[in-house]
Amino acid sequence: MTSPVIPPRTIGVLGAGRVGTAVARQSLWAGYEVSIATAKPAAELAMIADIITPGARAVEAAEAAAADLVVLAVPMHRFHTLDAEALAGRTVVDTMNYWAPVDGRIAALEADPRSTSEVVQDFLAASRVVKTLNHLGYRDLEALARPADHPDRRALALAGDDATARAAVGVFLDRLGYDPVDAGPLAAGRAFEPDTTIFATSHPADRMRALLRETCAVAVT
Repeated sequence: MTSPVIPPRTIGVLGAGRVGTAVARQSLWAGYEVSIATAKPAAELAMIADIITPGARAVEAAEAAAADLVVLAVPMHRFHTLDAEALAGRTVVDTMNYWAPVDGRIAALEADPRSTSEVVQDFLAASRVVKTLNHLGYRDLEALARPADHPDRRALALAGDDATARAAVGVFLDRLGYDPVDAGPLAAGRAFEPDTTIFATSHPADRMRALLRETCAVAVT
């Protein structure tokens, strides 16, 4: 039996690069209270945040990690720098992708048959990891958002091993302006990693479900 879904009210973004700032801006547009943090002291980030993500609070990483929903937007090769203890018990959205040309070849990831989000979940063992927001370009995240029932609304796939966490993240994606398509367990996230049919493309919900069914041996909702 799953726990009741409590819609998130606050969003913490760890990472202030292109993806992290785009997610922060879109979350503000959706009406969320947003905090953003990097490994640097909050004071060093404050001026940049005021310009790039006006309305978001620049905070220390531990404070961002205490939000109702925490978005991981650091480079994949740096995921080991995340504070697993601070993120314990949290629902975290993994937007990270492994790009060998950018990250450098990481032998452990190359040899691991799991999706990268499963690797992240193993590292954040006490967190509830949900993979999404990784397969749409950061520019498109803001440009393609549409209200519910809009005929041109796009979909975002999500995957995670905790059904309640997936439902909460689905509420978040809906408010960001996208139809959430639940791919099921975290392993299904491989279907929308780099070099897949879904990655770097946008689709309405029905087409997204069809693409996931073609590649995932799980039920897609």
